[in-house]
Formats: sequence, structure tokens, C-alpha cells
Amino acid sequence: MLKTSLSYHGGTVIIKGLAHIPFATVDPRTNLLRAPALHYSNIICYLEESGIDYNDSVMDLIPSPLFVTGYVSLREYQKKALEKWSKAGMKGCIVLPTGSGKTIIGIKAIERVNSATLIVVPTLDLMGQWTEILSKHFTNAKIGNLGGGTDDIQAITVATYDSAYLRAASMGNKFSLIVFDEVHHLAAPGYRSIAEQMAAPYRLGLTATIEREDNLHKDFPKLVGGVVFHANPSELAKNMHLAPYEIERRQVKMTSQEKQEYDRNYGTYQVYLNKSGIRMNYTGAFQRLIMMSAKSKGARQALLARNRALDLALNSKSKMEELRKILIENRGIKAIIFTQHNSLVHEISNRFFVPLITHKTSKEERQDTLMGFKEGRYSAIVTSKVLDEGVDVPEAELGIIVSGTGSGREFIQRLGRLLRPKRDIAKKARLIELISSDTHETITSARRKKALTRINEKGKGSNS
Repeated sequence: MLKTSLSYHGGTVIIKGLAHIPFATVDPRTNLLRAPALHYSNIICYLEESGIDYNDSVMDLIPSPLFVTGYVSLREYQKKALEKWSKAGMKGCIVLPTGSGKTIIGIKAIERVNSATLIVVPTLDLMGQWTEILSKHFTNAKIGNLGGGTDDIQAITVATYDSAYLRAASMGNKFSLIVFDEVHHLAAPGYRSIAEQMAAPYRLGLTATIEREDNLHKDFPKLVGGVVFHANPSELAKNMHLAPYEIERRQVKMTSQEKQEYDRNYGTYQVYLNKSGIRMNYTGAFQRLIMMSAKSKGARQALLARNRALDLALNSKSKMEELRKILIENRGIKAIIFTQHNSLVHEISNRFFVPLITHKTSKEERQDTLMGFKEGRYSAIVTSKVLDEGVDVPEAELGIIVSGTGSGREFIQRLGRLLRPKRDIAKKARLIELISSDTHETITSARRKKALTRINEKGKGSNS
């Protein structure tokens, strides 16, 4: 009888010498068993438990030196997170707020596995940040990069999700450990194939907010491992690991003309929903309306009316006046102003002479603006979504949400920008939401509040 053998090919494990094995199916082209590389560890366990003798040539690891970081002082919750991950077989996700040191946990995980490691990140900025800190801690290793025009694969390599997606099939057996930073991105269609085509037996997911509105995070236990540690912002602030914080919600009244226009447009939207029997109380309902608008004139007009109404609520003149008051009240205090759309970023920047950062801002200009904010040349900056994730933002004391979505992730990430420990440990970070009263924006704010409550409740006791 042919001895069982395992080999790697194009993101899959090929099994010879067996007619059946869990996780694998017969490839009709070769009449051999084939399984996604994701199941490599499961296949090994099955063979070992079944007492089946086999040859294993799946892994072709990049040679690596001994990874030693020297003395790195971990906070108590970081130690617990690392231990929980280790006890889970060095698989799983760690959920910690922005500013709580997830990167350091990742570095210690690399040291613990001590083998070739791939770190996957969503942005080029994060690729640069990871590369810089890895170089400081692993002085005997060159840090490779994959993305942004760079193709340099080393024993420790940092890649963007886009580049890892393109190269996963060819390098899926080169690394023992794969670290997914901002792991919530992994569930996106396409990106999940990175995890599926990698044979890496050890996996670590890092994020501040693991849940997704589309519920695709439910696949993470299979792709990376379940949540092994979760600490919430309130808990870490209470223990002085993050700045204490308070959230203030200020409702402002739209002008009578704005309110009339809002009611007229939102009424048009609601009438169409009622006539067509559409209920906006389930995931995918809004996407359904968008699809309908491509064929139905009524749906298209309803959608446009809704967008006009929301624009009025998000960009009301009363909000601009309230923002002016807040900036005067907090003169000299470092503040980040958040908006949903770039048009409002530019309006605020022009009206209040505040430097702006959007996705169109060049890397050099963005770095200069952030450095000016850090050094005190600017006391405030205004941005849309570009600072929500993947950019190292200097310490700020005040956040002002002029407009935003109801996304829990967006809200937690914006709050996280304020939570770095302050020099004065008694000083609280403050987040102010501006909400147009008597509009749908009050529901959006309630969703954000509910998301924060849910995250704080989930973190309680899960790290003990």
C-alpha cells in the first residue's frame, strides 16, 4: 500500500495514499484528495490520532534566526492575553481598544512561536508602523515588506491584505505564524482566502472591534480561532491603562428652513417604504433598496430624498455654530473633529482655519499635519474616515463627532483616538457627539451608544 504523504500546492494540501480523510475532497483532475491549506493542522491531528504513518512535506519555511526581543515589560492584561492565546494552541483573536498595545502582544507572539511569521495589515501606513517597531525589537532580522510596490519576503514579513491576497497561494507554506492586524478586515470577500490558503498552524487576530454589521465575523473561529481575550475601554481606563473618558451627546435644533426641507424629503422616503412594504430592520434591507433603485424610478427618488434629508441633518448650520462654541470653550485643548463626508471636512477647515486630513491628503502633508498636532503648532485637526484606523495619531484630549454612521466599529475607533494615557492621569478624555434633534440621526447615535454598551459588557470577565 502506498504510504500516505502530504504536500502543498497552490493554497491547498494534497493527500496521497488515502481514499478518504476529513476536510478533504477528491480532485477529479488528479483523483487525489485535496483540502484547503487552512485545514493542514486538522489533517495532521487526524493522522496522528488514527495512527496513520505519513510523510509530510507541506511546510517549506523561510529560514529564520532566533527571535529574541530582549526585555519588554508587558502590562498585566497583555500577559493574560498572550497566555490565553498560547493555551488555545497559539490560535485565536485578541480584542483590545486602540492605544492598549496590541502590537507589543503580536511581537511577543512572534518571539514565542520563534519561526517565520507573516503580519497582514490593511494599510501602507500600518505596514510602515509595524516594520519600524519590529526592526527595533528584532535587531538580528531584516523585516520584509509586501505591498506598495515593494516585494521583499523575509522570515518576518509585513504585507497588506491586498498583496497577501494576491500572493497567498504561492507563499502559503512559508510561515508558521500569521498575524492578522485589524482582523475584522479578514471576513471581507476575497480576503478570507488569505487564511484559507495559508497552512500556518499558528494564527493571531488583533482588533479593537471584532464584530461586523454583516455578521461575517462568525467565520473567524474557523479562519483564525475564536476570541481568546477581550478587554473593554472602561475596564482598562478604570485600571489606568487607558485614559478615563466621558461621552457627551449634544442635540442641536436645525433651522426652521432646514427642518422643513428635512421633513419633506424624509417623508417622501418613508412613504415609499410603506407603499412597497420594505422594512429597514434587518441586515441587507438597505442594499435591497439600492438594487431596486437601479430599475425602479420610485425607489431611486426615495433613495435620493433620503440622502438629501440625511445631508441636511449631518451638515446643519446649527451644528457649525455649536462646533464654534465648543472650539472656543476648549481653546488650547488638542481636539480631533470627525465627520462622515469630505465635503464637510473642507467646510470646517475653511471656516475655522483647521488643518484637514482626508484620503486625498498626501503622505508628506498628513505626516506634517500630525507632527504639527503633536508639537502643538495645531490645536485641532479635522478628518473624515481616514484616521479611524491604521494611522498612529498623537495624543488628543477632545474628540468631536460632527457626523458619522451608526457603526459600532467606527465609534469605538474614534473613541480610541483619545484613550492614550495622559501625562495627568486624572485628566479625562472627552468625546462630544453633535446630533440634529428630531431627525433620524438620534437613532444613529443610539446605535453607537448601544454598540459601546455591548462591547463594554462583552469585555467584563472575559479576561479572567
